[in-house]
Amino acid sequence: MKRSEAVAEAAISLLAERGMRGLTHRAVDEAAGLPPGSTSNVARTRAALLELTLSRLTELEARVFAGAGADGPPPGADLIELLAGMLTAQLRDRRRTLARYELALEATRRPELRVIYDRAGRRFRDPAVALLAAAGSGDPVRHGRQLVAFAEGVMFDAIAGAGAEPSPEDLRAGIRELLTGMLGRDPGAGGGPSW
Repeated sequence: MKRSEAVAEAAISLLAERGMRGLTHRAVDEAAGLPPGSTSNVARTRAALLELTLSRLTELEARVFAGAGADGPPPGADLIELLAGMLTAQLRDRRRTLARYELALEATRRPELRVIYDRAGRRFRDPAVALLAAAGSGDPVRHGRQLVAFAEGVMFDAIAGAGAEPSPEDLRAGIRELLTGMLGRDPGAGGGPSW
């Protein structure tokens, strides 16, 4: 692992464990097991450290969504299973998701981070639009936004809210209901486009 990756990984863990106030260059050095000053050599300012951390987080989360593809799901994919699998993976790694929430809140106060955060968000919204376009949505852009909002709501409720973590069956049922409302048909019942 490159030093910049080690710094970013330590920063992700610190954000999840201690929040934004616990993220300092010195704390990252200690968490990463690096000599004092190492984090400053990689990311001189706090803004640079936040940007590095967000970039690494986006890279890690993009791996979860790689199966969906930017042009729609792979041929033969079950859309409900694909989406439920992605949500399950996100819920399993609470550390990443909590760190992303911390960065999202910080981005509301730092315009330079907002730009990066919004650009990163498009890497997940665009595939959602492609998935719904391939599924036959009459308004894939709007439905893609709603799908992302649904997924964000499920994750927030389970990780930072008062809800319990949903079972895989609950996730599949919720996704089926959402997609049925969007598409006007049960996407798991056949009769729709085959991927």
